[in-house]
Amino acid sequence: MTNNIKNEQSPGNEPGQAAPSAFVVGGGAAGLHAARRLAAAGARVTVFDAMASVGRKFLLAGKGGLNLTHAEPLPAFTARYGDAAPRVAAWLDRFGPDAVRGLARELGFDTFVGSSGRVFPLDMKAGPMMRAWVRDLREAGVAFRVRHRFLGWTSDGALRFQTPDGEVHARADATVLALGGGSWSRLGSDGAWVEPLRAAGVSVAALRPANCGFDCDWEPRFAARWQGQPLKTVAARRSGTPEWRRGELLVTATGIEGSLVYALSAGLRDALERDGRAILELDLLPDHSQAAVHAALAAPRGSRSRSEHWRRRLGLTGLKAALVHACTTREHWDDADALAPRIKSLPLVLTRTRPIDEAISTAGGVTLDAVDEHLMLRARPGVFVAGEMLDWEAPTGGYLLTASLASAMVAAHGASAWLEAHADAL
Repeated sequence: MTNNIKNEQSPGNEPGQAAPSAFVVGGGAAGLHAARRLAAAGARVTVFDAMASVGRKFLLAGKGGLNLTHAEPLPAFTARYGDAAPRVAAWLDRFGPDAVRGLARELGFDTFVGSSGRVFPLDMKAGPMMRAWVRDLREAGVAFRVRHRFLGWTSDGALRFQTPDGEVHARADATVLALGGGSWSRLGSDGAWVEPLRAAGVSVAALRPANCGFDCDWEPRFAARWQGQPLKTVAARRSGTPEWRRGELLVTATGIEGSLVYALSAGLRDALERDGRAILELDLLPDHSQAAVHAALAAPRGSRSRSEHWRRRLGLTGLKAALVHACTTREHWDDADALAPRIKSLPLVLTRTRPIDEAISTAGGVTLDAVDEHLMLRARPGVFVAGEMLDWEAPTGGYLLTASLASAMVAAHGASAWLEAHADAL
């Protein structure tokens, strides 16, 4: 049994002058931003979400401090989006990092720039901002329907939703889809929309993990001793590339994860898919030149043990020393000529990405040639797409949220223009 639902009349509309209706499917940051823009343009907006409440990924991502955006210059900021940078740049022209900070101010939250260039609200918390955001939308007349899971479209174009009371169908004059990527399924971002969109003739690239960890197939003794331990003050690069990045990572039971790994994950993942393995090179002593490392290793150690010599001369101890043992052969350990270059470029062989549901975000999604410049689906006019559903990716550090909000602004502007252009037919 199915039921039909209608969009509510927003407060403030004059009797007999019903505003056009707009649905936003997906209650994450991109969906809420699109809803706000559509409501400001005068549409009757309803937000649908599969979960019992909206903004769950936003809330979880902010548990360690809500990173809204990044303060680096816009050309460098835009370059973070890799192959998709030319398209994302057009979104950022509409709604860039400064506009993200402006949105926070409009919701009542001042921001600051941290030492890393990342931008946070003063209280660092996601919960108060999400509550203010939802309150702002309700005051603007936006309606919410939770526990409505998107299933696709009926043969005559109505949206299908699975609810606790069965399947329901709904129609609006324009729709923005903001259903997220394929990670964090427990929060509703499970990629279940892929097949309904493909069935509707939309080109969708396979979802792949992004900002993810990797397996290294540690020896059991190494994993048992060091899992959960951070590796700090190191630099890393993907083998074959020139640029080193400094940061830290975390050893897991199966491999590595953490901000430094995430920053390099796109290239590492692509190498794994292409070659069956990828090599991450670690500079364990980025503040020492290779010549200095060589000199320290070559110095006479007298009666000191090898590990004590490494500790005294280089501060190489603990996890760093264990990695040298794990990733080199015994013949290297007392050979300064062989060991110095390895300490400065220690190869970690990565064998697999971690499962997509463990990833912070996903690559893949609705291909950018499947939408026009307003992010409207070419295969389904009047339906727009925003956020991680689209085929782009970015590192953590505020880049994901900023581009998601920027794409939502573009999609909402497109939907508003569509409603205006088709007003006589609605």
